[in-house]
Amino acid sequence: MSNPLLDLTGKLPDYPSVKPTHINPALDTLLASSAAAVTAAEQAQNPSWESFVEPLDEALNKLGLAWGVVAHLESVVTTPELRDVYNANIARISNFYTELGQNERLYAQYKLIAASAEFATYNSAKKTIIEDTLRDFRLSGAELPEAQKQRFAEISEELSELTVKFGQNVMDATDEWALYIEDLAELDGLPQDWLSAAKSAAEADDKTGYKVTLKQPSQSPVMQFCSNRSLREKVYHANVTRAAEFGPAERDNGPLISRIHALRSEAAQLLGFNNYGEESLATKMADTPAQVAEFLRNLGHGAKPFAAQDRAELKAFAKEHLGLDTLAVWDYGYAAEKLSEAKYAFSAQEVKAYFTEDAVLAGLFKVIETLYSLRFIKAEAPVWHPDVNYYALQNMDGSAVGGLYLDLYARTGKQGGAWMNDVLSRSRKGASQQNPVALVVCNFARGVDGKPALLTHDDVITLFHEFGHALHHLLTEVDESGVSGINGVEWDAVELPSQFMENFCWEWQVLPDLTRHVDSGEPLPRALFDKMLAAKNFMSGSGMVRQVLLSLFDMGLHANADVIDAAAHNAALVAEFETPVAPDYNRWYNTFSHIFAGGYAAGYYSYKWAEVLSADAYSAFEEAAAAGQAILDPVTGARFRAEILAKGGSRPAIDSFIAFRGRKPEVAALLRHNGLN
Repeated sequence: MSNPLLDLTGKLPDYPSVKPTHINPALDTLLASSAAAVTAAEQAQNPSWESFVEPLDEALNKLGLAWGVVAHLESVVTTPELRDVYNANIARISNFYTELGQNERLYAQYKLIAASAEFATYNSAKKTIIEDTLRDFRLSGAELPEAQKQRFAEISEELSELTVKFGQNVMDATDEWALYIEDLAELDGLPQDWLSAAKSAAEADDKTGYKVTLKQPSQSPVMQFCSNRSLREKVYHANVTRAAEFGPAERDNGPLISRIHALRSEAAQLLGFNNYGEESLATKMADTPAQVAEFLRNLGHGAKPFAAQDRAELKAFAKEHLGLDTLAVWDYGYAAEKLSEAKYAFSAQEVKAYFTEDAVLAGLFKVIETLYSLRFIKAEAPVWHPDVNYYALQNMDGSAVGGLYLDLYARTGKQGGAWMNDVLSRSRKGASQQNPVALVVCNFARGVDGKPALLTHDDVITLFHEFGHALHHLLTEVDESGVSGINGVEWDAVELPSQFMENFCWEWQVLPDLTRHVDSGEPLPRALFDKMLAAKNFMSGSGMVRQVLLSLFDMGLHANADVIDAAAHNAALVAEFETPVAPDYNRWYNTFSHIFAGGYAAGYYSYKWAEVLSADAYSAFEEAAAAGQAILDPVTGARFRAEILAKGGSRPAIDSFIAFRGRKPEVAALLRHNGLN
């Protein structure tokens, strides 16, 4: 068992011991054992949960765990050697799972279980797994004629390779761009912590001056605070031309977008759908692309007048106070920050000084502990990078709940953005229970000059968001791994717990425990919080329209089987919602990894769909507070844990929502929270 990828069942992965040379031998072994398990399952007589489902899942889980570790390492600590061996194995992993999904003998075995008398005695989780598995066989082409099965398999293999390539192109294009600036005057307006980090980054490259990159902690402050308009334009140009035809041809995601779309459309039509949008919604709460589009347009056109007011106010302010007769797209962030400072008499940098990393984590843990009677305890575990910490999660009586890895900082070789993923899922076999483990990855700026990392308030919201996902996985009480935690949850409901957690970042009862000034150690003053609250919905109309546009770009693309010109499609949406027109060279969609390299294809609308659910769910806590309870009401928290978080995918998300709220969701809370009612 010297290969760490062959020793994963029921234990934490030995991340630092995994080398590229381990991957091929491990996959050879695991693919062979998985194939043997499939053969045995095909031949099982009188298949049942115990004789068929459990042993097959156990064998396949070993392969899934190993490949999950490899994929995770490739996303957070990639090297040329790791990437090469990862890419070389994408096709055979894809082929194995495609063949598995099209296996008629296994499909027939699951049908026998569903038709058996024993099926009626299964609990809801087991029934859901069987029903979802039958659906997934159909969506994997199990009912297709042989020739079409072969074509479906070819499409699946190519899509796996292209979507991975898309994400790698974004990472490489982001990592490769840098600008070194010698003259400090060119960086006027940028905060001291940014300057210190940029100077350290330049020194690490044996350069003088200050290093500007396209990593979020570097480029975002430039666009928000730097008074140097020319520099803002340079950074904007570099950011929106990443992975496009302006760079190396092998890193251009434009052709990949067209090919991915064409392949998804072809596969969907093989399965009997008109387009990929319809196929995607077969596993979601929403019914049709038209229903999604109507939902989005209702939100977008409702917010459109507010967005127009935002732009008019911003242009007038920029002309009068910033000397900008014309507001270019690279001016919006800077002008919005200046307008916010003028209107609300505080700056984002002033707020940031209070959100020290250690205080934020302590406050976040306190929120979770108060709501759900839990505690986080820092523990030892093998980690993939020195930045990473591991925490054991326990109930207050000391009983184990699960574990969480936390990887906060941006670095070279790490994909941008923030995400949660599962490491282990809760399951039970006899008296043996496996507790869930999750990981949270962010890309914040690390501390400089011996000081703790400082988070923006947006960073804090992001962290709470990802912890909401993690809690959804960790607090499950379902013992069947296929629907425990986040597994089996409809994609357009999976954002409910994450967006729900964001609300606590705006509560005065919470903020003092989240904050400690980097110099004085004082918590956030109430007067500053009141200013933040007054500014909470600043430009919210524009923000709503932007998210609607992204969602309609996604669904409009995938709900049309014909080839769509991405630039023209985007231009039509810009015209419909009258958002600022970007320069012709803008290729923002070439880095839209959510839909071209992630799981959000024909599903980006889920953020807004689930925000209706999350805002309405949070209203229960607001109602408790209005009735004299604390906003962190343990009684309401216990109900949310029991009815939303604990159930995982064992029942439809709408049933879980109704069980918690006592009724169907209403959109009023979302509009109120955004100041759009």
